[in-house]
Amino acid sequence: MIVRNGGAPDAAALAELREIEPDQLAAYTAWVAAHAATHLPFVAEVDGCVVGCVVGCAWLHVAERVPASGSLDRRYGDVQSVMVRPEHRNRGIGAALMAAVLAEARVRGLSHVTVHSGRRAVDFYVRNGFSHHRRLLLWEPTGSSAAVADQGEGE
Repeated sequence: MIVRNGGAPDAAALAELREIEPDQLAAYTAWVAAHAATHLPFVAEVDGCVVGCVVGCAWLHVAERVPASGSLDRRYGDVQSVMVRPEHRNRGIGAALMAAVLAEARVRGLSHVTVHSGRRAVDFYVRNGFSHHRRLLLWEPTGSSAAVADQGEGE
């Protein structure tokens, strides 16, 4: 298995992992290319896989906070869309993806990295160095389609 930086050439595999419909692939590929500076995909590949060689992915969203006195560079990261194909789970692929994402965060000097996790994945993130934070608060608009969609078990 290898984990490497992904990008627009991997858009079809990334789209499949995200269950993007084939008729939306061109728009998804354009989105990946347009957000290359802020949304960094990492892909895991294995030899001899049945459906393509990309068996997992994880994204690091790099964002900036407003500068503060003494700290003009306040970049941070957010882990998004960590996925491993079901038939390849429990083999260390997710941990390898997280190691690559967090190594990139260190290289970029990010102040911290967050993740919005579904209930099933909380233990995975804790095993990979994340902890609960008492100051993180969340606001969601009542009745919005985004709030309803986020009630699932995913990401």
